[in-house]
Amino acid sequence: MRPTICLPTYNEVENLEPMVRTLGEVLPEGGRVLVIDDSSPDGTGELADRLEAELPWVSVLHRLRKEGLGRAYIAGFHRALADGAELVLEMDCDFSHDPRDVPRLIAAVEAGADVAIGSRYVPGGGTENWGLVRRLISRGASLYTRTLLMPVHDPTSGFKCFRREVLERIDLDAIDSMGYAFQIENVYRARRAGFTVVEVPIVFAERQVGHSKMSRKIVLEAMWKVPALRLAAARGTL
Repeated sequence: MRPTICLPTYNEVENLEPMVRTLGEVLPEGGRVLVIDDSSPDGTGELADRLEAELPWVSVLHRLRKEGLGRAYIAGFHRALADGAELVLEMDCDFSHDPRDVPRLIAAVEAGADVAIGSRYVPGGGTENWGLVRRLISRGASLYTRTLLMPVHDPTSGFKCFRREVLERIDLDAIDSMGYAFQIENVYRARRAGFTVVEVPIVFAERQVGHSKMSRKIVLEAMWKVPALRLAAARGTL
């Protein structure tokens, strides 16, 4: 099954090349990496173009402005599907997600799952180099979502593998969430459409280079979006 890894970037010039080259070592035959750059002012987009010219399995999607992680992923998903990907993955570019775990997510889908989540909160998973506040926010968001919405241990994970049929079914353009909430919503829509979701244990490591994109706005969006999704489902409008 031909996978495409969607790699959104904004000011990731120090991380992009080592990430892309490391992914090239673990990609199965026919696999691709799609860099989705939101007009990074630090030269990330230009570096992506140079990598695309050098590496035949790399493609680049340039976006005119920064509109949030959710919009970047949706644009990337559409591009990957149009290019014929059978599996579509999402992951961070900052090595918080270990590229060596990519084959494990792909294997979980090839074994029968429709969506495989790289999960910090199942046995064998965990986090590294996180402060107390970050741990509390992440754990709290997961518990909040599990209680109100769905029995997934790590619903805010940004490391996933989808069968193309999932993304074709869940109406990507109806998703208006950006950060944590985007990750929650795409899994919730997949589950409601009847797709099988499994969690694969991973260890999430805090980035070593660059700056986190986490913000108060992202946290607040997740807080109101979770009950809003439940209400929309109850009304039959999701």
